[in-house]
Order: sequence, then C-alpha cells, then structure tokens
Amino acid sequence: MNLTTTYLGLELRSPLVPSACATFTENVDNIKKMEDAGAAAVVLHSVFEEQLRQEEYELHHHLSYGTESFAEALTYFPEPESFHVGPQEYLNHIHKAKEMVDIPIIASLNGSTLGGWVEYAKSIQQAGADALELNIYSIPTDIHLTGSQVEQNYLDIVAAVKSEITIPIAVKLSPFFSNMANMAKRLDDAGANALVLFNRFYQPDIDLEALEIRPHVLLSTPQAMRLPMRWIAILYGRLNADLAATSGIQKGEDCLKMLMSGAKITQLCSVLLRHGIEHIEVIEREMVHWMEENEYESVRQMQGSMSQLNCPNASAFERVQYMKGIQSYQPESFAFAP
Repeated sequence: MNLTTTYLGLELRSPLVPSACATFTENVDNIKKMEDAGAAAVVLHSVFEEQLRQEEYELHHHLSYGTESFAEALTYFPEPESFHVGPQEYLNHIHKAKEMVDIPIIASLNGSTLGGWVEYAKSIQQAGADALELNIYSIPTDIHLTGSQVEQNYLDIVAAVKSEITIPIAVKLSPFFSNMANMAKRLDDAGANALVLFNRFYQPDIDLEALEIRPHVLLSTPQAMRLPMRWIAILYGRLNADLAATSGIQKGEDCLKMLMSGAKITQLCSVLLRHGIEHIEVIEREMVHWMEENEYESVRQMQGSMSQLNCPNASAFERVQYMKGIQSYQPESFAFAP
C-alpha cells in the first residue's frame, strides 16, 4: 500500500502530520516518538513575536542594568543592537529536532509586525527548518479597519516573507473572509506554497464565581472537519498551492475524506491530546484497512476524487444542497413514558 504524498515540495511517507502543539513539540523526545509512530513530518509549536520581543527586552535590560554606575561598564558589553539576541531557544530547538529525526521539521511563526515576520522567518530558515507555517492569528477589533485592509495585511505578510526566504511557506488561515475563494487565490498568487484550512480561534469564557475572563480550550470534534473539508473540495484544482486539512480529524476515515476532498496532508492535534502520540499508528492502520477493503492502491489515487472539480454533482458543496439538507432533515423520535 502506497501512502506517500507530497507537501510543500517535500516527499512524505504518508499524509499524517502532527500540527503545532506545544504539549508535544516542545520536547524533542516527543518529536522522535512521533516519527517512530509514523508521523510523516512535524509542525512545531508556534513561536510568537511578542515572546521574542520580551526576550530581547529582558536581555537588553540585564546587559545595561547598572552600567551608569561605572564608566568602565559602558564598554564591558557590546551594544544591544550588535549583540545576537532573539528566538535563540526556538532556533536551537529546530536544530536539535533536525539532528534527532529524519522527517521534515516545519516551523510555525506568529508575528505581530511586518518586520517581525520577516526577521524571524529568516532566522528560522537559517536554523535549518525544512519549511515554515505562517500562523496568521489576528482578530481585528478596530471598528475603522476595513475588510480589504485586513486582507491586504495577510497578502503583505506573505509577499514580504516570501521575498526574504527560500524554504517553502504555508499559510494557516481562518475561514472568516467575505470571499474565501478569492482570498485563497490571492494568497496563492502572492507566493504561498500551501494553505492550511482552518485555524481555530481561541474563545474565552467567563468565570461567574471569580468574575474573570478565563482561557477555555476546547478540543475539536469530528463536526469541526466539515468546514475545512468543504473548502478544500471547492479549492482543489483551482490553485497552485497545496491544501492541508486541520480541525476535527479523529480517525482514519476522517483522513480519507480530507484526502478525497483534495488535501495533500491531514494535520493531527486534538486526537493526539486525547489518545497519545501512539495513536498515529492506529489512524494509519485504519486508513490502510479501508483502502485494502475498497481496492485503492495509493493515497494519490484518491486525492481530489471527491472534490467539486471531480464530483458529478458540483452543486453538492453550494447553496442548492443547503436547501435540500433543510428539507430532508427528520428530527429524532423520542419515546415518552405515559
């Protein structure tokens, strides 16, 4: 059975790729366990520009603190501008991961300024990452900021990073654009080598006892995969960029559906948090079993086979199917005791 696929120009042994998750990827030993369990590549946890700026600020503070006390101290340390500062821990992590495993290492970056995106992307490439995922996590709250300005910010980031590094880049997107298809095409034109659909935004909760806003992370469920599956199916064959599926993938059948829609890889996170790294092997076995039962010889044979481009009923992904779905829904019957 041939499970190989390509993504970001990389030849992968299968479509199973753990997504950015600090719980697992902050530990290099876990990355090795992922490889042993069958992961075809690993997306490292995201590094955030705010964290890196804080690191630089703290180093600057400690280098300069007290230098006003002694004249000699002013020349004891190099100027902060010329001193090597930045995301050194993350860069060392990339280097260690590359030494530990043979599978591709995809770094993940979340910037907050255009200069930050470019600066840290260059450092990540120099550290040896095979590719870079741009985790553009931004929630516009300025009521004067237009939708077109938000979209242009995405395009500017991709164009700026693409002009400065040579490793392939993926863009992890939210679905909240007025025309997702057009935005995908513009990112493709801007040079994105892949689109990762979709980012799940953090939704805070309210603690009624403490009257505080608290983080409340909810792991994805199979229902969450419907949105990326639909858009991957719609975009397949219309872009040069690869398509990666993330959100809601729990078992082998979910991966197969995403591949048939047109995904090159399926990213795994919540399922591994629930069942552990070793569950990658279970998902792969489920995929192989189904493919053998249904006489598929390779993953590439099925990729895009159920996309809108190849589906006999192209309207299945659009408005007319919504109307049919509403009309055909039958509520569950409930038995009530007399």
